[in-house]
Amino acid sequence: MRLGFDVVAVATNRPSSGGATFARERGIPLAELSQRSFASAEERDVAMRDFLLGHGVELVVDAGYDRIHTQPFLEAFADRIINVHPSLLPEFAGGMDAVEQALASGTRRTGATVHVVTAELDAGPILVQEAVPILEGDTVETLRQRVHEAEYRILPQGIRLMEARLAGSSTVR
Repeated sequence: MRLGFDVVAVATNRPSSGGATFARERGIPLAELSQRSFASAEERDVAMRDFLLGHGVELVVDAGYDRIHTQPFLEAFADRIINVHPSLLPEFAGGMDAVEQALASGTRRTGATVHVVTAELDAGPILVQEAVPILEGDTVETLRQRVHEAEYRILPQGIRLMEARLAGSSTVR
């Protein structure tokens, strides 16, 4: 199935990530930007910004990226960064342990959200969500697997929505 978008560059903070593997297998330009290689998060983000802009990136997709973007990056890609989060935002926002929080809370459902990244953590406009029931006997691992499956389904939908937005925008670079 043709999704209507091309991956032109991949930046990662984990060389063993799925995104890095994807890029290597397809010969896509890859930047491995471990925080340990930079004096600050801002320096890392400036390097990532420059790499992505240098490859003509129009939309940044944070999938598995576990860092908060700094102002220089947010400004360069304003309204052009999306993130997939393992909860039904605004529930369980702001952390990497959303699945654990959902399971511990006693709620009967959680899910996945694709949203636009803004300076306020996990608070940008929601593009698409999918609910995932919490089943009796669920463990963190079983629930996380079902949430990941929902993320995989909705991320392409979120990308398509942004593609349509960007196609109608005069600010696309």
